[in-house]
Amino acid sequence: MSASTRVFLGLLLGIVAGLGLSRFAPDAAAPVSAIAQPIGRLWLNALQMCIVPLVASLLVVGINQANDVATSGRIARKALLWILTLLALAGLGTAIAAPLLLGLMPHDPALMTVLQSAASPALPPPAGDWTASLIPINVIAAASANAIVPMVAFTLLFAFALTQIEAARRRLIVDFFQAIADTVIRMVHWILLTGPLGVFALILPISAQAGASVVQALGIYISMLCLLYLAITGILYGVARIGDGEPLRRYAKAILPAQVVAMSTQSSVATLPAMVESAGALDYPRHVTGLVLPLAVSLFRITSPIQYLGVASFIAWAYGIDLSLATTALCVALAVVISIGSVGLPGSAIFMGTNLPVVQAAGLPVEPMGLLVAVDMIPDVFATLGNVTADLTVTSKVARSES
Repeated sequence: MSASTRVFLGLLLGIVAGLGLSRFAPDAAAPVSAIAQPIGRLWLNALQMCIVPLVASLLVVGINQANDVATSGRIARKALLWILTLLALAGLGTAIAAPLLLGLMPHDPALMTVLQSAASPALPPPAGDWTASLIPINVIAAASANAIVPMVAFTLLFAFALTQIEAARRRLIVDFFQAIADTVIRMVHWILLTGPLGVFALILPISAQAGASVVQALGIYISMLCLLYLAITGILYGVARIGDGEPLRRYAKAILPAQVVAMSTQSSVATLPAMVESAGALDYPRHVTGLVLPLAVSLFRITSPIQYLGVASFIAWAYGIDLSLATTALCVALAVVISIGSVGLPGSAIFMGTNLPVVQAAGLPVEPMGLLVAVDMIPDVFATLGNVTADLTVTSKVARSES
C-alpha cells in the first residue's frame, strides 16, 4: 500500500470516528478531541520544522539549474522563457479563478466557526510594514521566526549572486545545498510515515464538531483543483495553436497517447518516452525534442502554482478570510519561484514542502494542510495530465520557432 493511500485511509478513519463520536457518544467527543488535537499539532509542527531549510536549499539549487539552462544555448533559452511565461500565467489565472469558483460553492458557517476556534490565523502586516520587512535585517532571525517572505528574498539574492562566482566553487556550494535538500526530504519522509496518525488526529476533532460539512468542504477542494487542472490543460491547446502553431486536431491526436500514459502512471518522468514518441509524430527535430523535453520534465510543472494558489484560496475561503491584492500578488510571485526548484520532490513531500510557504506568506492557518495532503492523490491524476500537456506545448512552441 502506498504512503498516499495510507494517509487517505487515516483521513477516512478520522472522519468516521469523529462523526461516530458526535452521533453515538457526544459526551466523549470533547475529551477524545482534547487528546487528538495535540497529536495532530505535533505532527504538523514536525513538518513545519523542515520548511525553512528545504525551501532555501531548493531555491538555491533551482535558480542555479535555471541559470545553467539559460547559458547553454538558444534553444534552451527559448524553452526557459516559455516555461517562466506559462508558470506566471498559470499563477495569475489561478489567483483570479480560484476565488471565483469558491464563491459559487456552498459554505457551511458551522465549519468556519469550528476552524476559527481551532486556529488563530496570523494575518499579514499592513502594506508599509510588509514592504519594509521584505529585506530582513537578520536572515537567521527571520528564518527562526518562520518569516518565509524575507527568508525567500535573501535566498534569491544569495542564489543569483552564486551564479556569478567561479564555476568550481559554485559547484561546491550547489552540491552542498543539494545535499541539504536530500537530507531534509528524507526527514520529511520519516515524518510522513506517521501521516495516517497525524491526519487522523487532525480531522477527528473537526468532524466531531462540524459533522458532514467537513466532507463537503474536502469535496469542494478536490472539485476546484480538478477543474483548474482541466482548464489549464484546455488552455494549453490554444497556446500550442496561437501564432504559427500546430493545427489543433493534429496536435491533439499526436499527444493523446502521452496523456493516457500520464494519467495512468501519474508521473511526468515515466511519461517521457511517450512524450518523445508524440513529438516524433509531430515531426519535430530530434535535436529540439532531445533537449527541451528532458529540460521541461526536470524544471517545469505548470500545475504547481495552480495547486499552491488553489490551496491558499481554499483555506482563505474556509476561514472566511479575504486576501488583499498585495498579498495575492506576493503569493503568485512566491508560487512561481518555489515551483522552479521543487520539481524533483516526490509525492506528499512536495505538497507539504511547497504549499506551506505560500500559505504562511499569506498569513493563513496551516492546520488544514494536514488534511489536504491526504486527498491530494485524487486531483493528482489531472495534475499530471496538465504537466505532460505543458511539456509538449513548450516543445511545440520551441520546435515550430526553429523550423
